[in-house]
Amino acid sequence: MNLNVTKILTLLISMSYATLSIAQTMPGKGVTVQPVQSPIPEETFQTLVVSKALEQLGYNVKPIQQVDYNVAYTSIANNDATFMAVNWDPLHTDKYQKAGGDNVFYRKGYLMKGAAQGYLIDKKTADKYHITNIEQMKDPKIAKLFDANGDGKADMTGCTPGWGCETVIEHQMKAYGLRDIVTVNQGQYSAIIANTIERFKKGKPVFYYTWTPYWVSGVMVPGKDVVWLQVPFSSLPGKRSNIDTTLPNGKNYGFQTNSLRIVANKKFAQDNPAAAKLFAIMQININDVSAENSMIAKGESSDAAIQAHADGWIKSHQKMFNQWLKTARQAAQ
Repeated sequence: MNLNVTKILTLLISMSYATLSIAQTMPGKGVTVQPVQSPIPEETFQTLVVSKALEQLGYNVKPIQQVDYNVAYTSIANNDATFMAVNWDPLHTDKYQKAGGDNVFYRKGYLMKGAAQGYLIDKKTADKYHITNIEQMKDPKIAKLFDANGDGKADMTGCTPGWGCETVIEHQMKAYGLRDIVTVNQGQYSAIIANTIERFKKGKPVFYYTWTPYWVSGVMVPGKDVVWLQVPFSSLPGKRSNIDTTLPNGKNYGFQTNSLRIVANKKFAQDNPAAAKLFAIMQININDVSAENSMIAKGESSDAAIQAHADGWIKSHQKMFNQWLKTARQAAQ
């Protein structure tokens, strides 16, 4: 065989192996991914961890777009965005279904489990007046304890308009007969809860909604500084109207325990088995997210700081992270 021909064949074979190697280790090469999340900085950490894993698979991951949840679901359904790492299941059930449900979304696995939410008051007031149930707010004397503006009604810190919790809170205020005696204050949650914390630090009674994982429970610690209020009976809106929110221990805080899941565009997942497998197997301990949220609350809230948090978490969980990548790459072969 001619020497030059041999060299050419050898080169072509080498190039083929190189191309095959890249395809195996970087199955996402040439594919662009658009992550989305709500404007809450505490959601950035988990979104970054997912994004960084996708980058290791070769995907071109664009900067995170911050939109409200309704826009996020619609954007993913329409393939204007690729994934969101903060699908609250079952809290977002109605939003998920309204945007197209399983027909347009890919959702497998559970990124985080054990997310709680509900109503709390300061422990000092709870102990003094023996308050354990939100229904006790019907008593004008009890409601007045939490009156922040002198109108005789209890002021409760609610959540950001458009969130899943808004729908539940509004539904329950009516179901429990509290609409005329409790004022639910809404707005950007980080701003309105800051006012609540200031009241708490001054020794004043506080009444608020919150969830975990979130840094607020590191500032006003349930069981130590504040207590969860039970509800008189289970009552949820929409397709969850028949759900019993009673916990195994018999207590009922009005909300189901949630999991946080990754929701992606269904066609993207079908076309990208490596990413689909990654979305299905990733898991982050909810306590790790709470710890990271606490760092944000203490001032480490810049983009660079949160990037460092994500990088640090990956480094300390490198073996698990590498296994995710290995499994995802195998799914693409």
